[in-house]
Amino acid sequence: MAKRLSGLQKEVIHLYRQCVRTAHKKPIENRPHFITYIRTEFGKFKGLSRKDFSTIEHLLRVGNRRLEMYATPELKDIH
Repeated sequence: MAKRLSGLQKEVIHLYRQCVRTAHKKPIENRPHFITYIRTEFGKFKGLSRKDFSTIEHLLRVGNRRLEMYATPELKDIH
């Protein structure tokens, strides 16, 4: 039986999915740049302890702010 996800884990997964959905709204030739960036950023913290609540909450806030910024239609590409 699979472990149940905590609230913070669900928030992280939700943010990841939102980021990917936003990337799919960008010009088709630039989507791989966004997807690679998203995977890299989330991958940086893969080994973070699930009990490190303050760091996870901080990263969620930063991630949500970046998502807002990158979701703007004016931003066409990312490197």
